[in-house]
Amino acid sequence: MPSTLTWILLATAAGGILSATLAGLFLLVPAQKRASALPHLISFATGALLGAALLELLPTAVRSAGLAHTHLVGMAVVGGIVAFFVLEKFVLWRHCHVEDCDSHSPQQHDPRERASGVLILVGDAIHNVLDGVLIAAAFLHSVPLGIATSIAVFAHEIPQEVGDFAILLHSGMSRGRAFALNLLTGLASVAGGLIAWFALAQAADLLPYALAVAAACFLYVAVADLIPGLHRRVEPLASVQQVALIAVGILVIVLTDLH
Repeated sequence: MPSTLTWILLATAAGGILSATLAGLFLLVPAQKRASALPHLISFATGALLGAALLELLPTAVRSAGLAHTHLVGMAVVGGIVAFFVLEKFVLWRHCHVEDCDSHSPQQHDPRERASGVLILVGDAIHNVLDGVLIAAAFLHSVPLGIATSIAVFAHEIPQEVGDFAILLHSGMSRGRAFALNLLTGLASVAGGLIAWFALAQAADLLPYALAVAAACFLYVAVADLIPGLHRRVEPLASVQQVALIAVGILVIVLTDLH
């Protein structure tokens, strides 16, 4: 049986490599097919994030902290949501899930600002470090929780990486360089995992609150970022597909904890 640290390293490295690779391959698909497939990925990611946050991370945080400290867990969730809002406001963490994201699409800026592809890479690296911390916190509690958290992170990483990859290409980078840099920032999650391993392993009392912050992160991304995009499609068939794929995402998280 692999050690907890091995699980953390494998999950963070695999997530970073696979998300960057699949995003690069996804951009090779014809634009029309890409446009039709991306909403399905986002629907699944929404379900996975909600399932991981509300069915796994938050209940585990409450159980670990104990009923006497439930209010502290709630405060950690609220604090986490506010913190992620502030980070996103300062463009340290962006979640583009479409190729023409208004927040940093080069078509919306002058040529000098197109060079801000570097800022996107920095923001993506910070985001991936945070993902590594969340994954490590979950694995430090249990392997099933770590796997469920890793699936949720991976599910929302792919559409985000597609958007970031497209922005880098539009900013003038070659496909090879954009892929290499995206892959490098993806591996920043390993650094986050190692940081959390050494920090949380020495401060086990903080683990429930780290899990609560992880739940806040997933809730924020799902509710503030992904769901509003899904509401742009109001056709009955599209709505049914969205609900079905959200349910599939939740079900996958539930099934990871059957042991």
